[in-house]
Amino acid sequence: MIFTESHIVAADETAATMGSGLLPVYATPAVVALMEHTACQLIAAIPADEPGALTEGNTTVGTRMAIDHLKACLPGSEVLSTAELLNIDGRQYAFHIEVKDASGNLLAQASHTRFLVSSERFMAKLQ
Repeated sequence: MIFTESHIVAADETAATMGSGLLPVYATPAVVALMEHTACQLIAAIPADEPGALTEGNTTVGTRMAIDHLKACLPGSEVLSTAELLNIDGRQYAFHIEVKDASGNLLAQASHTRFLVSSERFMAKLQ
């Protein structure tokens, strides 16, 4: 299963603004956030009768992100984030995610893992 979303890089998503660097370019933490969002959107799109579909009271949490941020872009740029669900193993979801610019240049790629959790139980453990 594959899901792609478009995103316009905002001025508050730069390395200079986020504190992850000094330049006014798309920050790695913002790229990671987009990648996680794309993975979550893919999970949300799994039909209710399919394995891995979310049920009432459940969500997923990110547990691993191994990213290569390969190319910079400026605020105002359109980027496309594509998540591919590689595997579901019990409660674990494994993804390959790529972010490309509007010309198709690869900006970043990552392997990402998420785990299915009960929202209530997860939050109760933090009390």
